[in-house]
Amino acid sequence: MRIHDHFSKIELQQLLARSDAQAWLAVLTSWVLVALAFALVALWPNPLTILLALIVIGGRQLGFGALMHECGHGSLFATKGLNSWVGKWLCAGPVMYRIDDYMVRHLLHHRTVGTAEDPDLSRYQAYPVTRASLRRKLIRDLTGRTTMKFLRDLLKANATIETEDGQRSLRLGRFFSRMRAPIISNLVLFSILASLGQAPLYLLWVAAYFSTYMLFSRIRNLAEHAAVPDLTDSDPLLNTRTTLASWWERLTFAPNSVNYHLEHHLLPAVPKYRLAKFHRALRAKGLLDHADIAPGYRAVLDRIITKQQAQAAQLDQAWCAKPECTQDCRSIIQLRAGQSCHSRQGSLSCVQSQAKVIIGKGSPDIQWCMPGWVPASPGMGPAFIFAKAN
Repeated sequence: MRIHDHFSKIELQQLLARSDAQAWLAVLTSWVLVALAFALVALWPNPLTILLALIVIGGRQLGFGALMHECGHGSLFATKGLNSWVGKWLCAGPVMYRIDDYMVRHLLHHRTVGTAEDPDLSRYQAYPVTRASLRRKLIRDLTGRTTMKFLRDLLKANATIETEDGQRSLRLGRFFSRMRAPIISNLVLFSILASLGQAPLYLLWVAAYFSTYMLFSRIRNLAEHAAVPDLTDSDPLLNTRTTLASWWERLTFAPNSVNYHLEHHLLPAVPKYRLAKFHRALRAKGLLDHADIAPGYRAVLDRIITKQQAQAAQLDQAWCAKPECTQDCRSIIQLRAGQSCHSRQGSLSCVQSQAKVIIGKGSPDIQWCMPGWVPASPGMGPAFIFAKAN
C-alpha cells in the first residue's frame, strides 16, 4: 500500500509537521515521571513504593528508547541539531545506547522486516510459544539475565578489535571512547541524586534496568511483529501489528506512542505525537479494515501463546472433508507423498484465511491454510501436527 495514493499533500504535511514544543513535552514528561518515582521512595520508603518506582522507571527507560528512536528518524524535533543532541544525551545515553549504532540496525530492520536479513528477526520469529516458554523468558528478564546478555554484547561490540593475526583483543579505552555519552549520562544522573543526599536512589534506576525495563521491552517487541498474519510478507499490513493501549499500558509496555507500530512502518517520518491522528485517519479511510489491530497487550499475549489445551491431531483425510478446502488438502497430501508444489499461493481457495500452515521443515517457502486450524508444533516436518484454533 502506498500512503501517498490515499492522502493528499496537505494531509501529509499536517501528519509530518514537527513541533519542538510537543517534543520537549514528551522528553520532560518522561524525566518528571522518573523524578516522581525517586521522590516517592525517598519520602515513603517501603516495599510497595519501591515496586511502584521500579514499574514507573522501567516504563520510562523503555520510553527513552522510544524517544531515541524518534530522534534517530529525525521526527521528534523540528531541527537536526536537537534530534541529535537530545537523542544522544537525554534519551539514548541513560539507557546505554549509542543512537548511531541503533539507527544502523533499525533502518536495516525497516528495509528487511521478516526476512533472514532482519537484525531483529530472532526476537519474534519463533512465536507462538508455549506458556511455559514465555514464562521462562519473562523470568530471565526480571532476574537480570537478559540485561547481562545485553551488556556482554555491548562490551563485545564496543571494546573488541580484530588484530592483524585474526585474534580478537579487548580494548577498554575503545569502550569508554565509544560509550562516552551513556557513561556520562548515568554519572550525571547519579551526581544529581547524590547532590540531593539521595545517592542510594540510583540503585532504583539500575534495578529497573535489570528487571522491569527488559520485561516491558520484550512484550513491546512481541506486540509489534510476533504471531502476525504473515511475517514473511513485505506488506506492513501483514507483518506488523498496532496495539491499542490503555493508560496503564502506556505507562509500561507502550510509552510515547510506541504501540502505533504499523502506522510507523507505513510512514516512518510521522512524529510520535501525530501517530494517533494518523491511526484515526487510516481507519476513516478504511485502510486498516484488514490490518492486525490488537485491542490491548493481553490480547497480544493470548496470540503469542500456544493453546496447549487444544486437541492435537495428525492431518489426514478427515480434515479434508470441508468442500472449500478439499483442493488444499489434496495438495498437502501430494506434498507428503514427495510430489512438488507449483506455487506458494497457487489457486488455493483458502489463502485469505488467518490460519496459515507451514508445510515441511525444509519446504522452500511453501505456505497453506486451513480455516480454523493452526500449527501446534511449527517446524515438525512431515508429521503435520495441528490444533483447533480457539
